[in-house]
Amino acid sequence: MKPAATRTLVIAAAAALSLTASVAAGMATAAPAGPDTSYLVLAPEGASTAEASARIAAAGGTVVADYAKIGVLVARSTNPGFATDVQGQGVESVASTEGLGSMLEEAETLGEVSVEDATSAGDPSGEPLWDLQWDMPQIDLPEAHAVTTGSSDVVVGVLDSGISSTHPDLATQIAKDKSASCLGGVADTSEAAWNPTTSDHGTHVAGTIAAAINGVGVTGVAPGVKVASVKVVSDAGYIFPEAAVCGFMWAAENGMEITNNSYYIDPWELNCRDDERQRPVWLAVQRAIRYSQSKGVLNVASAGNSNYDLQKKNHDSGSPNDGSAPVEDRVVNSACLVLPGEAPGVVTVSSTGPTHQKSYFSSYGQGVVDVTAPGGDARFRTQGASVIAADAILSTTWNKTTGANGWGYKQGTSMSGPHAAGVAALAISAHPGLKPGSLASHLERTATPLSCPEGVYDPVPLLPNGHGSDYQATCSGGLRTSFYGAGEVNAFAAVK
Repeated sequence: MKPAATRTLVIAAAAALSLTASVAAGMATAAPAGPDTSYLVLAPEGASTAEASARIAAAGGTVVADYAKIGVLVARSTNPGFATDVQGQGVESVASTEGLGSMLEEAETLGEVSVEDATSAGDPSGEPLWDLQWDMPQIDLPEAHAVTTGSSDVVVGVLDSGISSTHPDLATQIAKDKSASCLGGVADTSEAAWNPTTSDHGTHVAGTIAAAINGVGVTGVAPGVKVASVKVVSDAGYIFPEAAVCGFMWAAENGMEITNNSYYIDPWELNCRDDERQRPVWLAVQRAIRYSQSKGVLNVASAGNSNYDLQKKNHDSGSPNDGSAPVEDRVVNSACLVLPGEAPGVVTVSSTGPTHQKSYFSSYGQGVVDVTAPGGDARFRTQGASVIAADAILSTTWNKTTGANGWGYKQGTSMSGPHAAGVAALAISAHPGLKPGSLASHLERTATPLSCPEGVYDPVPLLPNGHGSDYQATCSGGLRTSFYGAGEVNAFAAVK
């Protein structure tokens, strides 16, 4: 899952020395050095970050990024007592982000397509692999493309693991001047930094949004728009809160209309605002999201792959997912939310398979899921007994071992989110000037309603090892349902 919004803070020397001296006086002795640790330090929103910056220095820390417009600073320190020492006037809250990196839900590549097939002469009206892209006709994309394939003025930020800039289906589609790595909380605009290093997740997502119509491979939902690689996933596969904050701020300050967020923040699938450690993360990320919305960005996020009813939160049995501690079954409540999917104003997307029914793995929730979109379901047709790779989503891939570009199948709400982001990009291309709230409402109004299945939904009863019952679910609602929200996004209806 950094810095037009980042600036180096200059403080008057006298004021800085005065505050540093007063804070230092409260420390009996210099703290022993510990591991170099990242922190989110929150100043009162709307106030200057000068005092917070000075307190960071006095507590033995270094400001890595100062997002003054939202009162959030990213700091690093080897002082084990930093979180306590930095407290005081000008600092609202602070939290170490150590251990708060969420492992990317790396969608497994279920199958690959040969380069020969992907580069063969194909139907002149489409791409060589178009016939394998069942997901595109499912959202009425051919009819939409007769109206528009998207405007090159529209940029979708892909907050993910990086995009391969050499992929033949993506090389012309990337807004390189708006791409950056946000690892560590500060932006690095070098091309090497925002390319993938250990994961092709972002490359697959980018292809679904905007793979070119160029006679090679696949087509994206909006091949006329641009994508920006905003790298927020570390080489170890984690999304840390400071990277996500940087990503939203970077998108806001670089004129992106939409971001796609196929991840969740924090190794605890649900971020609890009433938890002392997790609350600063919620506040910082929420501030960044709210600021991006004020700058005209619509943020799209995946609902998750846990078949979890996000409206009825009472337990979390899959966290933490970073190996920092044993997975536990903890009691949770309504203060615990999926970030960024449940942040206000974010469009949350569940997943359907090739039969327009909820993918067996997709999380859901009345009032949480806004729309649904194709994310694949390779087990639905066999009731879980075996995998049909072609029922997953075909898009662009990158091999971390060889560095070779290719095409392959993945499934997950990570794949449904970019379909919705792509439709949003087509919609704003056809209807310029739509603000984030209006664009979100437009996606919902133009979606194809889907009804709840009757009774208990039991899509994969033959899943090996008797795990089929883990994926049972009950749908609720009428015009808006817990499985599908307002319905499945419809590209043609969105551009009319």
